[in-house]
Amino acid sequence: MPIADVPDGDDITLSVTIAQGCADRLDKALARSVPEEASLSRTRLMRMIAEGAVFRDSVALTDPKTRVEDGEVIVLMLDPPISVDTLAEDIALSVIYEDAHLIVIDKPAGMVVHPAPGTPSGTLVNALLAHCGDTLSGIGGERRPGIVHRIDKDTTGLLVVAKSDKAHHGLAAQFERHDVNRRYLALVHAVPSAADPRLRGVKGVTFETGGIIRIATLLSRHKTDRQRQAVVWHDGRHAVTRVRVLEAFSDQAALVECWLETGRTHQIRVHMAHAGHGLLGDATYGGKRKLSPKLLTPAAAALGNGFARQALHAATLGFTHPVSGEWLEFSSPLPDDMAALLEALRQQPL
Repeated sequence: MPIADVPDGDDITLSVTIAQGCADRLDKALARSVPEEASLSRTRLMRMIAEGAVFRDSVALTDPKTRVEDGEVIVLMLDPPISVDTLAEDIALSVIYEDAHLIVIDKPAGMVVHPAPGTPSGTLVNALLAHCGDTLSGIGGERRPGIVHRIDKDTTGLLVVAKSDKAHHGLAAQFERHDVNRRYLALVHAVPSAADPRLRGVKGVTFETGGIIRIATLLSRHKTDRQRQAVVWHDGRHAVTRVRVLEAFSDQAALVECWLETGRTHQIRVHMAHAGHGLLGDATYGGKRKLSPKLLTPAAAALGNGFARQALHAATLGFTHPVSGEWLEFSSPLPDDMAALLEALRQQPL
């Protein structure tokens, strides 16, 4: 197997730690462990292995069947960024923080993060191209300049975008090491509780001190609906969510805080549904449960049952500035629709 120096300097590399429980042959372990934000498909990973762009201890691994173990660090040499042809659009942004290296945005509901076949315009990337011009990082590739992580179209709240390649590389490394503090607020059906024997019997659910519920599964695309994610136990991506109940409303709903150890597509929504506590308003994963107007006020039940999106908000985002080394942490209040629903749920029925 050829020996090579792992590229440095201006070359772009991504260090990937093989996730717990993902030890396997190289191609499978990487497919499960590479952060989704890197946008590296299984096919592209196979091509990188064949091209000698995957390293362990400065040794190029060119056999996809090479055995790798949990906790090992694999370095990927990424292709240089290609030119951006996405159109800049003058779309208003809620900027929480900005400097020469990064920008923190409070994203509204309904805004897609990056262009896709169904949404070629009107996205956060289109807005950022107009706001930041040529200063965005190109590591994310043609359709995701500067994007280090994502939140769903109808999820509100905070995300950080890189404006330089150095910032992008440094932020991506923090996300990969799970050093970023990402806390979400969600309104869910019923009240998760360690005292619930049903919840205790759900595979992948365990309980930690302080009333914290830990949900650990693998996630993969749904077998029949490619727009959805599903809990699997083989050939998926490692995913861990922690949940704590902040407020309970009868036995009908709860305000919960969720924080991510990993950041997979739809992770909180899928994990809460798996635990039997789908998000209010989540038409994809929330199921057909309804809030009772007898146990809540009729107004609260009507508002919750008719909520137009998943009740999920990225409320806290903390990370180490990848250039200055300063710890930065930001918070975002609940958007008006979730705040109104929460206030209605707090009203006591007659």
